[in-house]
Amino acid sequence: MRLNLQTDYALRLLMHLAVNGDRFSTIADIAHRYDISKNHLMKVANILAREGVIEAVRGRSGGLRLARPAETLNVGAVVRLMEADLAIVECFQGGKGECLITPACRLKGVLKEALEAFLDALDQYTINDLVARNGKLRILLGQAAA
Repeated sequence: MRLNLQTDYALRLLMHLAVNGDRFSTIADIAHRYDISKNHLMKVANILAREGVIEAVRGRSGGLRLARPAETLNVGAVVRLMEADLAIVECFQGGKGECLITPACRLKGVLKEALEAFLDALDQYTINDLVARNGKLRILLGQAAA
């Protein structure tokens, strides 16, 4: 399974904001730090702000920061929010493009179980788990190790 680019950017954005704590970070700074598209990152930030995951403040001293503590931001929930389609095979798509073997197929059940296990694993972690006590990450993101 491969996560889409928006999910990747969302997780990286949230990690960056978690490292920065209450300080505002700009889209331009984050895009530059990760060497990613500012326009794509802006789209991701808009989704996360609309859903109340981050706070976006316009103006000279504005920027982005987490709207809630990193300990409450579940990685699995972020993936579900950002992934428009977790249908990893066509038979998961609610009747669209029915496969010939669907009535007798056991693969669908196996893949459903695998997808649930994948999401269950992600549900075990918060954004804080990804950044806490991670001095090397703080250095890479331009922050002094705490």
